[in-house]
Amino acid sequence: MKKSFWLTLFLLAPLPAFAQEHHSPYAGQQAREIKALSEDEVQAYLTGQGMALAKAAELNQYPGPLHVLELAPQLQLSEAQKLQTEKIRAAMLSEATSLGQSIVEKERELDALFARGKIDDSKLRAAVGDIARLQGELRTAHLRAHLELKPILTPEQVKRYNELRGYEGKELGAERKAEQHGEH
Repeated sequence: MKKSFWLTLFLLAPLPAFAQEHHSPYAGQQAREIKALSEDEVQAYLTGQGMALAKAAELNQYPGPLHVLELAPQLQLSEAQKLQTEKIRAAMLSEATSLGQSIVEKERELDALFARGKIDDSKLRAAVGDIARLQGELRTAHLRAHLELKPILTPEQVKRYNELRGYEGKELGAERKAEQHGEH
């Protein structure tokens, strides 16, 4: 009997220590105003930041307006190109900040439903559906800006943009051409 007591004690003793060492990656986030969003994410939504939403365009030779404006001297933008780029960026930023504000508000509402225990399947589906629709519209706004911008630039400017952004160089350019010709 003594052996089984000590064996049981030995086997059970490490469990509380083990449990305490494995915190959830969410630990500490329960104090957030909106549990699902960090402060940085909230700020990104409210200020229209890209948040990698246009990566499909950016990495497929469709430059983004912010970075084109930042690289204007190196790209040798004409005044007309610069004005068109600024116009595209302003329109995207206006739409993105409006959508971002809506997303933050919908996330706040979803959080409140859970916090008050007033959530059910119908409310859940409606809230998540609204958020998903708004996120899709936000991504479209960012991608549309890239789509509208590309025809304003010359092929040489697009190539230079990709080089300056680190997307294309001697090795990268050769690899991309091989992929386009089915050699990879």
